[in-house]
Amino acid sequence: MVGENFWNWILIGVGGMMIVAELLMGAVTGFDLALMGVAVAAGGSVGLYFTSTKIGLLAAGILAVLYVLVVRRRLRERLLSKPTQPTNVDAIIGSVGVVVQRIAIHGAGRVKVGDEEWRASLAADAGEVREIGQTVRVEAASGVTLVVR
Repeated sequence: MVGENFWNWILIGVGGMMIVAELLMGAVTGFDLALMGVAVAAGGSVGLYFTSTKIGLLAAGILAVLYVLVVRRRLRERLLSKPTQPTNVDAIIGSVGVVVQRIAIHGAGRVKVGDEEWRASLAADAGEVREIGQTVRVEAASGVTLVVR
């Protein structure tokens, strides 16, 4: 006959394998497999504490259902939410700046946008060079270089 804690140890082992599988897959399930593994392993631990397979299975089931119904939605909202404030580069696209160092057709120069000075290059179809004092519009950003027109 199997001991009372055998199935609780199985729950802990299965939960651990779920966590390891998630990590080996590179979190492709959005951590659902790992967090379900935590629920199953925690249920097994509760069953060990009370030395009851029924309590372990019940705890694992309740924790898994709670994860799916409550925690999963909140976790996804936090992980998938977009920042409410644009980053410096995102906020600067579409702005107008002043050339402070000549921008050649195939060479970078510098522009001042607001209070910041940026490295800048011309857009592919922008045409002629931009001289010091001319205004330009920021079209995009490539790393730390603004693409202007």
